[in-house]
Amino acid sequence: MDFLQHELSHVLSSLRNFELTPWKAVGFLGSVMFTSRWFVQVYYTRKLKRVVMPLSFWWLSVIGSALLLSYFIFGKNDSVGILSNFFPAFVSIYNLVVHMREVKSRSLVESEV
Repeated sequence: MDFLQHELSHVLSSLRNFELTPWKAVGFLGSVMFTSRWFVQVYYTRKLKRVVMPLSFWWLSVIGSALLLSYFIFGKNDSVGILSNFFPAFVSIYNLVVHMREVKSRSLVESEV
């Protein structure tokens, strides 16, 4: 029980000493953007009554990942944060590129018809 009290007091002390720095604001914004993509995905899935990954999901992923990477590289210098956000950024950019290629090929096919 003493261990839990000690940990709780440590958490409360950290919250009392919280200071919002510009880099923390970048990190929080990145976290909000990255998390909000799931709300967008659920919204479109419910609206269309099928599983959908809308384009906005990937844009929110890229922007959120970029902000989080900036925070972990410049604001915190945290290798765990960098590694955990690099792969999602890569996958999101890849999916946007695939989407853009598909749109381009569709428009070429439609212009030929």
